[in-house]
Amino acid sequence: MTDQLSAVFAALADPTRRDLVARLAAGDSTVGELAAPYDVSVQAVSKHLQVLERAGLVSKGRDAQRRPVHLEAEVFDLMTKWIERYQRQAEERYQRLDAVLADMQDDTQHDRQRQQPEEGTAS
Repeated sequence: MTDQLSAVFAALADPTRRDLVARLAAGDSTVGELAAPYDVSVQAVSKHLQVLERAGLVSKGRDAQRRPVHLEAEVFDLMTKWIERYQRQAEERYQRLDAVLADMQDDTQHDRQRQQPEEGTAS
């Protein structure tokens, strides 16, 4: 069994599924409404939605005869926390690199100042 984070990233690896998620972010839609702009069958879009549903990204509801597909935005919190953790680590590495580069620049400027002849001395 794969973990949910892996399932979410795998589901979002497909551009059609990412587009479906983006469209669902604007509001719930039926499978037919979601399939309309694509040059594929409703069944093909249903298969994409099944992948998103297994990953926990969408759910299907029941509203009388209508079966709207709903985006489960809470799943994005899981992704955001994972991304933010690595973003913080990368920022810490960049801060350490900035400090090293600043020290190197200070050392270089200090060396240049020592190498310059003092004013008023003969060459």
